[in-house]
Amino acid sequence: MIERYAIHASMQQLVTRFGIEDSPAYEPQYNAAPAKLLPVITHQSPQGFSYFYWGIAPQWTRNKAVAERIINTRVEWIQDKPVLRKALMRYRCLIPANGFYAWKKIGKKSAVPWFFAPKQKLVSFAGTWEEYDDAEGNSFHTFSMLTMPANATVGSVTDRMPVIFNAEQETVWLNPRATELQLLALVTPYPENDLSHHTVSPAVFTPQFDKPSLILPAPAADQHGNLTLFD
Repeated sequence: MIERYAIHASMQQLVTRFGIEDSPAYEPQYNAAPAKLLPVITHQSPQGFSYFYWGIAPQWTRNKAVAERIINTRVEWIQDKPVLRKALMRYRCLIPANGFYAWKKIGKKSAVPWFFAPKQKLVSFAGTWEEYDDAEGNSFHTFSMLTMPANATVGSVTDRMPVIFNAEQETVWLNPRATELQLLALVTPYPENDLSHHTVSPAVFTPQFDKPSLILPAPAADQHGNLTLFD
């Protein structure tokens, strides 16, 4: 599961990379975490950012409480669940990112955080979004990150990774006339040599801690701050 990522590019870099309008509401996030309000680009409104909460209440469960969120959607699920195929065709989005975090388990209750950064510096992850109401009738827009089996680089740390797009793939993902086959064909392994990776501070486990230092290399330590020989 991918539970954290970073989007710290400047607004001008985002405008240039994605061809979107300037968004005064944008703020860099070095610790983008579930339940935070984060920028996405939907295929219905590709001209600018929409701000959705990360985490979707699944339609195939009866209880749609806000606490029940899906932060990742496995691409392998899509063809087996009609609601996910509907989301793929009607509610697609891009998640701009500079990189993502993953946890390497070193024990039953211990994990070491790693940061993976594409050499392109600024990419996007595939996502879908949903609108739903909570128990009080409040309307929410939320998104889920699509994940796939990890490539060899990420696989040394965890078994899943985001579906990462380049600019050409993004054009197809945002095309409202794209077919299901065209969309699923975009799900390809990201080149192993195009990802740098290093251990980072366990401060990333705290969603409220959001500083540039999070993406910098740090000695391998678990979420309790215990240094480890395993990296």
